[in-house]
Amino acid sequence: MTAKGADLRVEGVEAGYGGSTVLTGVDLHVAAGETVALLGRNGVGKTTLTSTVVGFVRAQRGSIHIGDDEVTALPTHARARAGLAIVPQGRRVFAPLTVHNNLRIAEGARESEWTLERVYELMPRLRERRGNRGDQLSGGEQQMLAIGRALLLGPRVLLLDEPSDGLAPAIVQQVMGVVHELAREGITVLVVEQDLRAAFSVADRVVVMDKGRIVHDSSTADFRGDADRARRLLGVGQ
Repeated sequence: MTAKGADLRVEGVEAGYGGSTVLTGVDLHVAAGETVALLGRNGVGKTTLTSTVVGFVRAQRGSIHIGDDEVTALPTHARARAGLAIVPQGRRVFAPLTVHNNLRIAEGARESEWTLERVYELMPRLRERRGNRGDQLSGGEQQMLAIGRALLLGPRVLLLDEPSDGLAPAIVQQVMGVVHELAREGITVLVVEQDLRAAFSVADRVVVMDKGRIVHDSSTADFRGDADRARRLLGVGQ
């Protein structure tokens, strides 16, 4: 299938909060149709990076491109029109709304091949639960709903921030199966993840952050083949 994704390029980006700098010159490239896992210890800047890419945090220096479009100075909604979507940590579904109405909010926001019917085909559990409120769903169902909502924005680049957070291992496997299908569709995916098994199951490449910058970049196979390096960079084994 022809790739539907776009390059994500982050070049020399610095950003932070309240006068403090968290990102200290981040360079990151995710090629069109590629899935990259962003790893690192807690507090090294991973969520700040995704928040800066999507526009929740303003870049103080550097540039961010989605395909041919520079989006560095654009507001979040304009970045969405350029083809960027995020599945945030904690899901953030609308608790009082049904599954169907949660999805309809995003429907038609951007011209896209993704429709409600396609989302239901990809995640049949959402069709089964379409009349249930957001607060009546399990954590895994909420995660699938958050992914479905992002897909209806027609993303060329999809960011997922800790999609396994708080989920049982069997549910993580289901969610990562959905991410794998999106990669097969050709969507460019950047996934921030603490669960190494989950990250390795979907990623073509691994990048590691430390102290606000990228300190390692390799294929997933190469990273997995060097346990000492993984322990040094992440403080854990595999």
